[in-house]
Amino acid sequence: YSMNSHNDMPVEKMRAAGFSGSALAAFEHNYRFLCSGQQVEIAEDCIDPVSEVLSYDSLPEPEDSQIGQLLAKTVVLKLNGGLGTGMGLKQPKSMLRVRGDLTFLDVIARQILALHERFDCRAAFKLMNSFSTSRESLDFLSRYPDLGKAEDLEIMQSRVPKIDAVSLSAASYPAKPELEWCPPGHGDIFPALSGGGCLDWLLDQGITCAFISNCDNLGATLDLKLLDAFLSSGMPLLMEVAIRNEADRKGGHIARSKATGRLVLRESGQCPVEDIDSFQDVRRHRFFNTNNIWIRLDVLKATLNSSGGVLPLPVIANRKTVNPRDPESAAVIQLETAMGAAIECFDNAGAILVPRARFAPVKNCSDLFALRSDAYVMSADSSVVLAPERKGKPPIIELDPKHYRYVEQVDRATENCMPSLLNCDRIRVSGPVCFQNATSFSGCVEIINTGGVERLLPAGSYKDQRISL
Repeated sequence: YSMNSHNDMPVEKMRAAGFSGSALAAFEHNYRFLCSGQQVEIAEDCIDPVSEVLSYDSLPEPEDSQIGQLLAKTVVLKLNGGLGTGMGLKQPKSMLRVRGDLTFLDVIARQILALHERFDCRAAFKLMNSFSTSRESLDFLSRYPDLGKAEDLEIMQSRVPKIDAVSLSAASYPAKPELEWCPPGHGDIFPALSGGGCLDWLLDQGITCAFISNCDNLGATLDLKLLDAFLSSGMPLLMEVAIRNEADRKGGHIARSKATGRLVLRESGQCPVEDIDSFQDVRRHRFFNTNNIWIRLDVLKATLNSSGGVLPLPVIANRKTVNPRDPESAAVIQLETAMGAAIECFDNAGAILVPRARFAPVKNCSDLFALRSDAYVMSADSSVVLAPERKGKPPIIELDPKHYRYVEQVDRATENCMPSLLNCDRIRVSGPVCFQNATSFSGCVEIINTGGVERLLPAGSYKDQRISL
C-alpha cells in the first residue's frame, strides 16, 4: 500500500482538522510505519536479559538544604486521558472516589500542595488531558486554586484518525463521526509537550526534570530520594521497575538490545510466537515497567530537534471496530505508542528497582476494592500506601467479573460497609454479595453465592474459610 494511492489519507484528514506541528509529525511517522508493512517484533535472540538494576534501597536521603532547589527544577506530570469506560464510568477515571469521598484528583492535588507547604517551594504540576477528560478535570481542579489557574495546568493529548483495516484509508462512520477518532496512547506525551510550547516554557522557567506517571496510580508520588538520584546521575531517562511475579508474566519487561546496547521495553504484542515461553519466564526477565518515568527535559528537546521533532517510538497497531459497542461495525486500526518505550531512544537511559508500593494502579474493580479498604492508609502528606501491618504485601482480590465489573456494582456491595482487609491475604467473591458492618477477613477467604439473587454476608470475622451463601 502506498500513502499516495488513496485520496482520503488519514494524514490529510488530521491536517484538515487543524492539527499541525509535533502532533501531525508523530502521526505521519506512525502511519508511514503501518503502511510499510513492518512488524514491531523483538525476538529473544536480539536481546539480553537484565539481571541487575539500580536499587531504591541504596539511595541516600537528600540534604534538606537541597530540596527547594530540586523541586524548583521539577514538574509533576500526570497522565489523565482515560474515561474508565471498562469500569462503567462516563467521566474521567481520575474523578472516581477512591478514599472516602476523595477522588484520584483530590489525592493528587493534596499531595502536591503538601509538598509546597512542607518545603515552602513550588514544584510545577501539569495534567495531560484528552478531549474526553479536559473540561470536567479542569472544572474539578478549580477547587484547588493554590495549584494555579486550571487552564495553566493542562497539556492536551492529541487525537488521531482511526484507520480502515482493509484499505488503510481514514475510517468513516457518518452515524457518529466522533468515533472516527481515537487517542494515540500515552506515548503522545512527548509531542504534546513540545507541540504546544509547554516544553519550551518549562525550560525557560529552569525546569529540567519531569516526573511522569498515571493518575490512577496513587503510589507514584514525587519521591525526593528518586528525584535527587536522577538529577545527580546525568541519565536522560530513568524508568521505575518492579520485580515480576507469576501474575505479571504476560506483561511487558525490560531487556537490553544486542544491536544498540540500550535498554528496551518489550510488550507481549512485540514478542514472536516462538519466544512466548521466554517472554513469560519471570526468572529470566525479572523487571517490569511501572510506567513511572523520570526524564530530562533539556535532553528530550535536543533529541526531538535532532530527529525532526518526532521521538521514534515503536508503533502499536490495535485492531478494533470503529464503534467499540458494535462488534459488527467496520474493523479499524488504532495507532498508539507507549511512553515507556522511550527508554530505547536515549543512550545511557536507566532503570531503578522500586518498592512494589509505588505501583498500585486501579485497572479494575478488584483493585478499587483493595484501595478503598483499610489495607491501605493515607499519611499526613496524602500519600496512599499499604498499612504498615501488611509489610509491603498487598491483598489479592478476585471479584467475580460477572457481578463486580462496574463501579456501581462495587458501590452496591459495600454500601453498608467496606469490610476490613487489614489481615487478609486473599479474598475471592463469586456471585452477588452484600457486606454488612463489622465484617473482617483474615488469611484466605472465599465467598460463594451460586444463586442469582444478592445475599447478605452475616457480619463477623472470617479467617481461612470458604463460605457458601
